[in-house]
Amino acid sequence: MTENFEEMLFSGKLYQPDSPDLLKVQSKAARLMYTYNATRADEGEKRAELLQHMLAECGEGCYIEAPFYANWGGRHVHFGDHIYVNFHLTMVDDGEIFVGSHTMFGPNVTLATAAHPILPELRENGYQYNLPIHIGKNCWLGANVTVLPGVTIGDNSVIGAGSVVTKDIPANVVAFGTPCHVAREIGAHDRRFYHQEMQIEPALLKKIEKEDG
Repeated sequence: MTENFEEMLFSGKLYQPDSPDLLKVQSKAARLMYTYNATRADEGEKRAELLQHMLAECGEGCYIEAPFYANWGGRHVHFGDHIYVNFHLTMVDDGEIFVGSHTMFGPNVTLATAAHPILPELRENGYQYNLPIHIGKNCWLGANVTVLPGVTIGDNSVIGAGSVVTKDIPANVVAFGTPCHVAREIGAHDRRFYHQEMQIEPALLKKIEKEDG
């Protein structure tokens, strides 16, 4: 295996992932994940330190509830700042995963960059390919969302629980379903109500606008 094996992983081309040299590197990359999953909830500093070593990039204030699982232990995952991940995130990070700051994940979310060809003969011989996933800033992915290879989700968008995201989702929308589709844009109604007819206190809006301003 050459030193630039990650170029192969990130190229989008077909390859066989069961090379002994490749598996050796992958196994080593995943070791810290098992250490992380053995930590307790009150070991926040230890978890934060481990994430800095595990992920390709990890900004300030990121937190992943244990356990979580990643094919490469997070080696190909790029996190912005203040990302929160609930229990049982699965990251098939054979390809790269990019997540913008202030994004939140509900429990049991799956981000899958790896795929296999339709042709049976290629699958029988173990071929796969990887396409990157890009998730924007300040997104919210509800429980049991699955994001498929090559998908981009725009800033501020909300993906409803149980959705399977097969195609790109634009910024500033609410989307859900299988396959996931845009239901509506985020707009004036969302500045007044946080759930159905439950109203946001005007004082809270003023506080947030002052802090953001």
